[in-house]
Amino acid sequence: MIQRIQSIYLILAAAVSAGLLFLIPVFSTAEGEPVYATGRIELLAMFLGSALLSFITIFLFKNRKLQFVLGRLNIILNFILLGVLVYQSQILSGGAAAPEKGIGMLIPIISIVFIALANKAIKRDEDLVKSVDRLR
Repeated sequence: MIQRIQSIYLILAAAVSAGLLFLIPVFSTAEGEPVYATGRIELLAMFLGSALLSFITIFLFKNRKLQFVLGRLNIILNFILLGVLVYQSQILSGGAAAPEKGIGMLIPIISIVFIALANKAIKRDEDLVKSVDRLR
């Protein structure tokens, strides 16, 4: 059921995680040159893993509980990714000495928001099904 709102949220989360990492620099070095996530294998793997998990979650619409759990795992993965990005930017650029961290640091936060909205819609669907089962 691709027409559900949680599917749209998950598609947007996958697009943000997979698409924007090629276009937006994550942070800049002390010399001012941009660093993209594609240059670091661990960042690329986590971004693509998050996008793949969002994409897989879309097609599990018949198992809403598993869909909800995978959404939570994806949120945890994005928080870990955000932590790695903050750590890498502090190590690479010398911390507060470099003023530009890059807008790419917001990609996991945007993805977390979309996945949380999808989980809210999945929970609403699950509650609706439970209420209908209660009436039978």
